[in-house]
Amino acid sequence: MNLQMKKNIYDLAIFGGEPEFDQKLYVGQPNISNRSSFIANVEDILDRKVLTNQGHFVQQLEEQLRELLGVKHCILISNGTTGLEIAIRALELQGEVIVPSHTFIATVHAILWLGLKPVFCDINHDTHNINPKLISKLISPQTSAILGVHLWGRACEIDEITNIAQRAGIRVFFDAAHAFHCSHKGRMIGNFGDLEVFSFHATKFFNTLEGGAITTNNDELANKIRLMKNFGFIDYDRVVSLGINGKLNEISAAFGMTLLDDLENILSTNFENYRHYEQHLANLPGFKMVKYDQREKCNYQYIVFEIDEHDSPLSRDQIVEILWAENILARRYFFPGCHRMQPYRSLYTDASLSLPITEQVVSRTISLPNGFAVNSDSIDRMSQLITFICSRADQIDALMSTNKEILKSKPQKLRRHMIERKT
Repeated sequence: MNLQMKKNIYDLAIFGGEPEFDQKLYVGQPNISNRSSFIANVEDILDRKVLTNQGHFVQQLEEQLRELLGVKHCILISNGTTGLEIAIRALELQGEVIVPSHTFIATVHAILWLGLKPVFCDINHDTHNINPKLISKLISPQTSAILGVHLWGRACEIDEITNIAQRAGIRVFFDAAHAFHCSHKGRMIGNFGDLEVFSFHATKFFNTLEGGAITTNNDELANKIRLMKNFGFIDYDRVVSLGINGKLNEISAAFGMTLLDDLENILSTNFENYRHYEQHLANLPGFKMVKYDQREKCNYQYIVFEIDEHDSPLSRDQIVEILWAENILARRYFFPGCHRMQPYRSLYTDASLSLPITEQVVSRTISLPNGFAVNSDSIDRMSQLITFICSRADQIDALMSTNKEILKSKPQKLRRHMIERKT
């Protein structure tokens, strides 16, 4: 359907009109690069008959990532969550770990899964990252580490956090799941803290289907991590430490190699899409765009806005509901906050009282599709649709408020008739 046909609010799909897009547009739809190159890599793997256990493609990808990030050690892992768990083991953490609640649930799960206690710290409203000014008062005799998260690819306040950890004599490490190919003060993320953990899940702009990596400049830690990811084997039949199966397989590494060859194109696409959204929506009343420091390297994967309820008659959740009906599957990152999910909701019943900025931000943020899944035309259409929605916000809000049951229960093609008859 052409957007110009949406002449009134009844043309919106949520009220019974045709969706703007025939196919669903996802946030984090996997980037697929050179298929023939990937298939050739797979054929090579099958010819070699080595499917896992630190094969050719894993070794090659580790070396290329190590050089790209300028780090001494890059160790590929089966996924980012396992990477966090191995990191916690390698750092020999105990007791409490200070961590933001405004992150993907795996960050916090990894701590509790291993029997440690996550201690939630609020975030800075301007950065959406952990607020270092609040960390010191959370440190107790049981605190063993601070786990910072580089949200949206924007580095958290690394220097301040590192200084706090050093003064307290505790470890510091970072969840860099969003921050591959991003930098801090000109130095690539991956070089900070005791170690950093990346996710190369399929939803990331650079991915290995499933996968992740741990980077460190500490030789001793790197050796421990390599042992731990392979059951503690140091030789063919010699085990010298506790370990698990955290290895990345060859097929995943080969997929990563294919994307790495196309990395500049992917990054350029993300940046052009970001600029296109910025041109259309950055000055829209009620929409505050998460901006990036163009003096730093950035992957521009995440197109994120805060919806200010004081300037927008429609809430973030209403906008998401409207967009989903149009087949634009916008996301509410990271709603409702880890502290409001189980088991943390039961373990920390009063957590929201100490996390006011987290509570505010998770109720406002919306992420829009990016990557190869969109282009200038689809971004134009999404932006014009959002602008149209905002221009009719009062009418839409009234109609959504008075027709809740119809919107929930009736098939799309019946909604318009029933709503028009009702109103």
